[in-house]
Amino acid sequence: MSSKLYVGNLPYSVTDDSLRSNFSEYGAVASAKVMTDRETGRSKGFGFVEMGTEAEAQSAIDGLNGQSVDGRSIVVNVSRPKEAGSTGGGYRSGAGRY
Repeated sequence: MSSKLYVGNLPYSVTDDSLRSNFSEYGAVASAKVMTDRETGRSKGFGFVEMGTEAEAQSAIDGLNGQSVDGRSIVVNVSRPKEAGSTGGGYRSGAGRY
């Protein structure tokens, strides 16, 4: 298991600091980042938290997964590595040209 967690279905009001604060109840938080849109700066509704140890990460999953934050039931699970070959969408030069 990894100590890096995916946190989904976040309310748009959640910030890096509030995310860190929520997870710090379960152990040391190495990093907390809410993902934002590059152009607007608005939250994308998900983020990543890295806990100090795997045990702390599991404790945070057990304690926070499914909990309500500002009326939204958040999802907390172990972050999976990005799949090889996945571009994540977006613009690619020359895409669709024949």
